Amino acid sequence: MQFASHPSPTALEALAGLRVSPFWLDTPDRPRPRPPLAGDGSADLVVVGGGFTGLWSALLAKQQDPAREVVLLEGARIAEGATGRNGGFMSASLTHGVVNGASRFRDEMPELLRMGRENLDAIDKTIHDLGIDCSFVRTGEIDVAVAAHQVRELQDAVELACSLGEEWEFLDEEAVRARIHSPTYLAAAWERSGVALVDPARLAWGLAAACESIGVRIHEGTPVEDIRDSGSVVEVVTRRGVVRATRVALATSAFPPLLARIKHYIVPVYDYVLVTEPLTAAQWRAIGWEGREGMSDSGNRFHYYRVTPDGRILWGGYDAVHHFGSRVSRRFESEESCFGHLAEHFLQTFPDLAGIRFTHGWGGAIDTCSRFTAFWGTAMQGKVGYVVGFTGLGVGASRFGALTMLDLLDGRDTERTRLDMVRSRPLPFPPEPIRSAGIAITTRSLARADAQGGRRNLWLRLLDRAGLGFDS
Repeated sequence: MQFASHPSPTALEALAGLRVSPFWLDTPDRPRPRPPLAGDGSADLVVVGGGFTGLWSALLAKQQDPAREVVLLEGARIAEGATGRNGGFMSASLTHGVVNGASRFRDEMPELLRMGRENLDAIDKTIHDLGIDCSFVRTGEIDVAVAAHQVRELQDAVELACSLGEEWEFLDEEAVRARIHSPTYLAAAWERSGVALVDPARLAWGLAAACESIGVRIHEGTPVEDIRDSGSVVEVVTRRGVVRATRVALATSAFPPLLARIKHYIVPVYDYVLVTEPLTAAQWRAIGWEGREGMSDSGNRFHYYRVTPDGRILWGGYDAVHHFGSRVSRRFESEESCFGHLAEHFLQTFPDLAGIRFTHGWGGAIDTCSRFTAFWGTAMQGKVGYVVGFTGLGVGASRFGALTMLDLLDGRDTERTRLDMVRSRPLPFPPEPIRSAGIAITTRSLARADAQGGRRNLWLRLLDRAGLGFDS
């Protein structure tokens, strides 16, 4: 099917009264802000960024060496950025899926798949050991075909995954519509065990509390403005003081990087999400979905959706908006046209839910890189480490990313640091204005491919050949 390009009056009516605020953060249970840094100080490790990557870095570093003094600096509040704005899909994949991984790291895929499963199991264990109340459920995920050409693509993906030992199943039209009732579904790939759903903000708040319980110092409202090499230490500069650190872990996601070398490899793109009001029992009967699996569709411009713990549907994706100069700004977090597209596409997918209202809508920046997987590096003679470029799959992969970054900072030779995925880098993006022009051409080409049975034009084929990627 071809999703409508303009919202109908019914879709616009469903958006009336929309609260532009991340659903996960809109709760009286949100922790009070922690005090900012107050004056100069020192630490063995400073972590810059209070999202998942930063929180895992701080927690794991302190667990590895309880004597290590760890300070985490967050510019706004814990989970304020991408960590509190995503859909809460936690995948075992470290490579943005088996197809992308096999196209780039085929020889390493058995190890990468095993490490990904071990990483998800470790997150599961940590959540339960620490008693973090974040609605963590291992539901699996169903990826649906909504156009004829996507059926074959999903069959190929299932064959590839199964050949690599993954627990996937192909569902034909009758089977998938029996599970979730939508007239748009033609087939599906069901990943039974490699995906969990979670309340991402509550997970972040729980990790922050766990960090503090073992001695990590967290300062919110403390943007880091610069890092300076000062011989045996690195000076982490904020308006509220300077922290001198033996090691620094950068976990800045899509925000402007503190190292110039990183900016050539990441592009911030804005993704948008809607959340419905709670569904009634009759509405749930109308659409089925008794397994409450995570869902996505298979277009280049795709949607992802899930059930929230209180019985709503979170519906996001499709548009991926880049702003000239790779700007990141709070004013980009609301985009009426993107909300309109999402509402219309939701009602096309679930026509039996006509009349439902959306209560929350928001946008957030994703740190996209050209290979869709995280990449690592060090600077300042190994005193500064970084990991960025998760491209929307950081909810689970951030823990693996943090562990690997700590390995690099501590100079450890591990199975992780020997991976080609860790030792290599994605291709860089070109400078402006070529960067924005190229992204605009790519976006139009992807939309055209979805409309023309998946046929990729010369531009997309050239990008494929060069190993560059970009989607919603």
